Amino acid sequence: MGYYIGSRALPMDRPWTADNGTQYPANWLRLSSTADRDAIGVSWGAEAETWDQRFYWSPTLAKQLDDKTETVDGVETTTTGLKTQWKAGQNQIAGSLIAPSDWRIIKAKETGTNIPTAWKTYRAAVRTSCNTRQTEIDACTTVDELKELLFGSATITRQKTDADGNGVVEPDTIVDDDANEVANPVAGQPVMETVANPNIATAWPTEPS
Repeated sequence: MGYYIGSRALPMDRPWTADNGTQYPANWLRLSSTADRDAIGVSWGAEAETWDQRFYWSPTLAKQLDDKTETVDGVETTTTGLKTQWKAGQNQIAGSLIAPSDWRIIKAKETGTNIPTAWKTYRAAVRTSCNTRQTEIDACTTVDELKELLFGSATITRQKTDADGNGVVEPDTIVDDDANEVANPVAGQPVMETVANPNIATAWPTEPS
């Protein structure tokens, strides 16, 4: 809950500026009367829902994942899905990574010299990463998976597992500093670990120094 002017949330105890340029001090919301707030359109309400508009139309409605072709009145129309859009985006990223070193290739050809091995390897690695990322995008079966693939955290925290794949939990007893076996106050709770996120896309290579 909080104060809003239109759909814009207003910060408490911080100065703010209305759309018409009028400035209000940090204590205005606390000291103003209901009539004062009503006069400029400030209301009290629930925080507006937010969502990632790159992937969703609303908090509960995901965008189309795959391309969809339909025929209406004899005209075939294809609506581009998120996979196609984001695969095209990988091509753009790859191009932006390779372009700064184009002059090295041109120089080598014009002067009859060899392309530096490190840069040749890097440019090839960018293309390989692009292809791999596009394959990973194609493998996504839900919009949530696609979003995690492209923008998920580098690491995740999860329960440790043993060699058989069973979740590891804290033992019933532990050994204290005096080498005595005592009851474990967190017995039975899952043992957690932080690992690399297996659900994110292949990383782009690092440019040679």
